Amino acid sequence: MGRQVGTEKEAFVKGGQSLSHAYWECKYHIVWIPKCRRQSLYGGLREHLGTVLRELAGQKESKILEGHLHKDHVHVLISIPPKYSVAQIVGFIKGKSAIHIARVYMGQRKNYVGMHFWARGYYVSTVGADENAVREYIRVQEAEDKRLDQLRIF
Repeated sequence: MGRQVGTEKEAFVKGGQSLSHAYWECKYHIVWIPKCRRQSLYGGLREHLGTVLRELAGQKESKILEGHLHKDHVHVLISIPPKYSVAQIVGFIKGKSAIHIARVYMGQRKNYVGMHFWARGYYVSTVGADENAVREYIRVQEAEDKRLDQLRIF
């Protein structure tokens, strides 16, 4: 007759992705900051850094689903395949983006020991059924930061 709709496999795969023998849905909310919480993520750097972060994630088969660059931190909702650890992906993205920043925006031709753009740590949280709440939280953060800055003026 026709294809049966609503099977367990379809429900399981509906929100996920697949590798050769695995269906998965691994999403994480990750936050990291520049070294010494420098407020340097605005201006020319901000315009291009989002693209750089998305391209770097793509090199590791990951996908940035939502992201926002604040003046002193980065919020990202990222989907990472189970064959990679969160630490591997975050380390790769932070390391390669720091090299890119040094070369493009700071005029460095070589990497010198001791030059870092990002602080060492990061915050990570798994995202499950509350994905929409996390997406909304990331979207409204900039408006909330601006509102708080306005309150501090008075």
